[in-house]
Amino acid sequence: MTLMKTLMGAAAAMALSAGAALAEPALIFDLGGKFDKSFNEAAHNGAQRWADETGGSYREIELQSEAQREQALRRFAEAGANPVITMGFAMADPLSAVAADYPDTKFVAVDVTWLDIPNIRQIGFAEHEGSYLVGMLAAMASKSGTVGFVGGMDIPLIRHFGCGYAQGAKAVNPDVNIVANMTGTTPAAWNDPVKGSELTKAQISQGADVIYAAAGGTGVGVLQTAADEGILSIGVDSNQNHLHPGKVLTSMLKRVDVAVYDAMKAGENLETGVFNMGLAEEGVGYALDDNNAALISDDMKAAVDGARQDIIDGKINVVSYYDNDSCPAVNF
Repeated sequence: MTLMKTLMGAAAAMALSAGAALAEPALIFDLGGKFDKSFNEAAHNGAQRWADETGGSYREIELQSEAQREQALRRFAEAGANPVITMGFAMADPLSAVAADYPDTKFVAVDVTWLDIPNIRQIGFAEHEGSYLVGMLAAMASKSGTVGFVGGMDIPLIRHFGCGYAQGAKAVNPDVNIVANMTGTTPAAWNDPVKGSELTKAQISQGADVIYAAAGGTGVGVLQTAADEGILSIGVDSNQNHLHPGKVLTSMLKRVDVAVYDAMKAGENLETGVFNMGLAEEGVGYALDDNNAALISDDMKAAVDGARQDIIDGKINVVSYYDNDSCPAVNF
């Protein structure tokens, strides 16, 4: 009997230690939902890749309101999730309020790089570098000499995308006309495909024949309307070429999927600090696949790949909107 109790006690202790060693990660999607075909969906894809490869499981929540941000952080930390991965700049303030209360929990903040908190891995992307490349492609593909940009919520991050895009377009054609609009000033701007469609039609009426959408779920409306109206579009974050084969010129890839996958793979051994992913780190790029191969000529590809290497080598400096809160290539 005593031996049985000892064995049972040992088994229970092993189970507890195994559970502690295999704490589940958690993923908090930003507003717009995990199937936005863009930013959140890239995170979902990275998490699923980790789960498929390891057989592991993770917790998740799709936020429905701003009030849920801090609640979700505390709930997952209290439950022992580690690391807790958050999507979007709007998680910065909730993380500032929560992270210090759970010093043994590692947090990950995608699109946040300015917090001074030791238990957070902060990940930024050089979106202007990837956007420069798709801006070049837009100008090379345009027949009208006018290209468009539809942003989501009007914040410096999205102006950062647009500024890189405008610089790339003007590097190809200094006289290119760039039409830029933002969808709104609240988080609802990330999930408004109807407004995205309206802005696309307005830009087409101004002559735009290639339009880049950096607008989360709103971009689905941009890409759909562009396809319906017979012009080209450019997707963002995830590879969106497949949504309208032959009608999406390319997509500016922001490897949020890699950031999430790497974080889950590291688990509790996650290295904290600030990490930036640009062209050199393959954190951004442009998508080329069977869906858009016919739209990208060998000369276009050679020009963009050359510029990519020149940016990595420091021969081309893509101005960041963040430097002076302004853009030399376009007025928003």
